[in-house]
Amino acid sequence: MLEKMGPFFDARRDGYEEHQLTSIESAREFYPFTAGCLPQSAAPDILDLGCGTGLELGYYFKTVPGARVTGIDLAPGMLEVLRKKFPDKSLTLIAGSYFDVPLEERAFDAAVSVESLHHFTKEEKLPLYEKVRKALRPGGFLILTDYFAASDREERACRAELLRLKAEQGLPDDAFYHYDTPLTVEHEKEALLAAGFSSVTVLKSWGATVTLRANR
Repeated sequence: MLEKMGPFFDARRDGYEEHQLTSIESAREFYPFTAGCLPQSAAPDILDLGCGTGLELGYYFKTVPGARVTGIDLAPGMLEVLRKKFPDKSLTLIAGSYFDVPLEERAFDAAVSVESLHHFTKEEKLPLYEKVRKALRPGGFLILTDYFAASDREERACRAELLRLKAEQGLPDDAFYHYDTPLTVEHEKEALLAAGFSSVTVLKSWGATVTLRANR
């Protein structure tokens, strides 16, 4: 049975970090790598989309303890874990959908998202990416580390299976359910460029996981 996204992750919050680090190939490499791609200045403003318990933030705060982070996540229980992990850090945590949360323009030096956006279509991501681009300051960028489909065929098959399951279970279209529907890297890049980012570069890959940098 499909589960709504927020409750799915809240139900698994206690073992979430161990699961991520042991079940996903090269996770112990791509979380610190992602953190290292973020601004290294004294007190940057960072937007974290789908921040969860802040796995990448643990690595980031070790090198940039003064970072000011705004994290958005559908799972309030995950945010509570994050808040308790870093009681001395500058965290603004918002329980909600990053599709719906308004963002102030030119408020952030960089944005980051790790293993979150592979649940959504190109069409769903376009307005989000437009909003994120506008929220970045000149010279700002988005670091996206995520799971990608190996082919157009895989991408279509994952989406078709989600739609089949939703129809079978009589689920509405106005809520997010946990099921992986990754885009290909090329389609992700197309979405970012269509949203107005000036360039998109592949920084590194670990099997199906890839880190992209999208420049404002």
